[in-house]
Amino acid sequence: QRPMGLKAVVVTVLLAAALSYYIYTPMPDAIQEPWKLMAVDATFRTGMNLVREDAFPGFDSTMVALVGSRSPAGVVPGVKISDITFAGVPVRVYEPPAGGEGHLRRGLMYLHGGGWAFGSGKMGAYDKVSRVISDELNTVVVSVEYRLFPEVLFPEPFLDCVVAAKHFLSPEVLDKYAIDPERVAVSGDSAGGNLAAAVAQEVATDDSLSVKFSVQALIYPVLQALDFNTPSYVQNRNMAILPRQVMVQFWLQYLGADISLRPQLIANNHSALQHSALTPELRSRLDWTSLLSQKFKKSYKPVVVERDSHGLLKKIPGLLDTRSSPLLAGPEVLAKCPRTYILTCEFDVLRDEGLMYARRLKDAGVSVTSDYYEDGFHGCLSFISWPLDFDVGKRALRSYMTWLQNNL
Repeated sequence: QRPMGLKAVVVTVLLAAALSYYIYTPMPDAIQEPWKLMAVDATFRTGMNLVREDAFPGFDSTMVALVGSRSPAGVVPGVKISDITFAGVPVRVYEPPAGGEGHLRRGLMYLHGGGWAFGSGKMGAYDKVSRVISDELNTVVVSVEYRLFPEVLFPEPFLDCVVAAKHFLSPEVLDKYAIDPERVAVSGDSAGGNLAAAVAQEVATDDSLSVKFSVQALIYPVLQALDFNTPSYVQNRNMAILPRQVMVQFWLQYLGADISLRPQLIANNHSALQHSALTPELRSRLDWTSLLSQKFKKSYKPVVVERDSHGLLKKIPGLLDTRSSPLLAGPEVLAKCPRTYILTCEFDVLRDEGLMYARRLKDAGVSVTSDYYEDGFHGCLSFISWPLDFDVGKRALRSYMTWLQNNL
């Protein structure tokens, strides 16, 4: 009979092997500290499994373990933090130390990421970055707690953000917080970048508003859902943090569609040539073969389907709505958008839509800064604190803040 000690060793080895198998995900050579990113990704995948089981409280707990818990309101060194509402929408306001008499401050509305399904501006890196921006850039930061799936579907999160934005931009509120009306930004990352871009378009084209956003800063934004076979979607389809199947799931949830349609969207059946609503002009707005440089097109080929036997555009009308897909907006809308910063990462399925939006904004006459990271991955700005810190995240954060300092 084998001794109990040997059995324990065998069990330990088997468990370690199983854990390593679960955690291990192939990583590009350019990724620094790949095992750390694998561990982050394994935690995120665990959370996504909970989502599939409709265990959203469990997913929230997983994300707390990953990016940190919600911090309380109050006063931290140099920054006053208040949890209030803007026209009924919950927001967290970060106020820097009061300046001298007559000195106006910057204003920034921030929209957090999380696939329109999870997250909070009060959590982890979001809260930390808001505090730092408020303090270092003398900025009143308004982090919007828009409603999430499954409580609401599109367009409700967008509408929450529009309501908060219009309230923030009102002369009375800007005066209350001593904000310079010529120095107000909207910003966001991932799904929050999607909302920020859509809100920027909405505000820019609303002639009833006397104050508009002077800049928009988009961090690896989600901008379209008609082509899930761009070079970056194909190259990074199994990449950590945000593989293609997860991004497609987020889209289906947001637009109120059945998750079982995911294979159809991954195959691009929803953008089949038979759809008369997808005019040549509309298709040109996300045609990566003409909007991307050869560096990013590489040797990839477009995936174009002749027929869609499932009637996907009728089932999911939100796919063609510019409020969900800002990249589809016409040049007359883009021309009214403010000065723009767009951050993209090589190892991110969303890379190409950020690059295409930068190109289309430039073509429309907008001043655009495109900040691309060859060693970057989706979500890297959320990993800036030990032990889950990455150098690329710290570099990207500093570049983002420097751009705000110089352009806002």
